[in-house]
Amino acid sequence: MARVRSAGRVVAFQAGMIPALLQTGEYARLCLAFGSDVDETDAAKAAAVRVEAQAVIFDPGREFSFVLTEGAVRTWPGTPSLMLAQLDRLAQVATLPNLRLGIVPWTVPAPGLPLHGFTIYDESLSVVESLTGDLTMSEPDELASHLGAFEAFAAVAVYGDALRELLGSIAADFRKLVPRFEK
Repeated sequence: MARVRSAGRVVAFQAGMIPALLQTGEYARLCLAFGSDVDETDAAKAAAVRVEAQAVIFDPGREFSFVLTEGAVRTWPGTPSLMLAQLDRLAQVATLPNLRLGIVPWTVPAPGLPLHGFTIYDESLSVVESLTGDLTMSEPDELASHLGAFEAFAAVAVYGDALRELLGSIAADFRKLVPRFEK
């Protein structure tokens, strides 16, 4: 999170998960525990730190742009209720004046195949998260490729009222799953 705290502009694309800056505590806990040998207590502590660090998105002097695929929003690591809370979180942060959130719906052709997500800091550093560590890229051609991919997906994403409508539709689908998965 040190990169986020020092950046004036953060641009993130994700095709498979909710970005760390937008995760609820429970979603973050499950993400941090996946694929690693982290016990529940450590995962919960790390999730609390992650959520606390999210305060940076409320800083009006910083700019945040997020583009997610609908697949990232529909992929659920826990219960349907967890995802309903996560969808509420997305709807809330989408109203921040310094944050732009777009989702590429399944109803439009993707401009390319999203091989991986990435986060770009101040257009000078791009980070790709993996299960075993972060890949950091700073070469101009790497940054240009990531910025180009972000802009291509951003161009077909929905925002504003269309975003809220899409989140509502996805939430309705998760509400239908509650009786099947939660008792």
